[in-house]
Amino acid sequence: MRFGYTTLTEQAGPRELVAHAVGAERAGFDFSVMSDHFSPWLDSQGHSPYAWSVLGAVAQATERVELMTYVTCPTMRYHPAVVAQQAATVQLLSEGRFLLGLGAGENLNEHVVGRGWPPANVRHEMLTEAIQIISDLFDGGYTNFTGAHYRVDSAKLWDLPELRTPIGVAVSGEQSVRRFAPLADAMIAVEPRRELCARWDEVRSAADVGNSRKIGQLPVCWDRDDEAAVARAHDQFRWFAGGWKVNAELPGPASFAAATQFVKPEDVAAAIPCGADVQRIVDAVTPFAEAGYTDLALVQIGGEHQDVFLDVAERELLPALRKALPH
Repeated sequence: MRFGYTTLTEQAGPRELVAHAVGAERAGFDFSVMSDHFSPWLDSQGHSPYAWSVLGAVAQATERVELMTYVTCPTMRYHPAVVAQQAATVQLLSEGRFLLGLGAGENLNEHVVGRGWPPANVRHEMLTEAIQIISDLFDGGYTNFTGAHYRVDSAKLWDLPELRTPIGVAVSGEQSVRRFAPLADAMIAVEPRRELCARWDEVRSAADVGNSRKIGQLPVCWDRDDEAAVARAHDQFRWFAGGWKVNAELPGPASFAAATQFVKPEDVAAAIPCGADVQRIVDAVTPFAEAGYTDLALVQIGGEHQDVFLDVAERELLPALRKALPH
């Protein structure tokens, strides 16, 4: 497996996020992914700067690591033509190190533009059209498009990288896999489900588009004090327990706080590796490898707890992961 670091925009300010990404490269992570939010999940996370500005800074401050959005919704808050321009620009700034991760989005971030929040099947229709528009613009030349959800009038990317920006798409089940596997260069998901990876490969094989990367994500809360780690994970990441069918629908941090008010610290600790035991993290990563994932990005919970995690990652965690799960 290749191991990545998550620059989580919900838990740190823009300057700190750039420093974290630089630290992740120094620590030896293979790639660095970034969330693209308008709001944090919970008030206690406390941040949400504009991801694309931060990505531009990270592209200039790093040299080696692959960069990626995990993930951008190209359907409401951003028009897909604008996302294509954003991605092409970051690909140029990073000199070919960028992968555009896309998804159908969450109400939390997309409702802010006042267009309401459509049901999942409509969101998938919108994302399909968005991917077509972005892909057409990546091809070069002028793009015109008329669909059920979008129009594009004579759009062209004037600064287009020589290396085409690959596209990853977030999926969670049969409907999304069937629709997006033939259109994407990589799969993005957060559950270590063998059947999800197998079905992705099966659909791509039937479409004769070959194998692809499968990129997962795992939250961890490293701390020398196990109790402090559990408390922090519960305070800032208990929203994760809701699952994506719920998480995509709630409109704001207050809703996530209400929906998770009965989630207990021990519930969070059962789902997220907490504390100083590196083997606990290795054990949590292993099911992703067994399911068929090729890449996994770790999320260290707590914006003020990145430096110590990166130090441990360099000295202990990444060597242990690479020994247990060689590339």
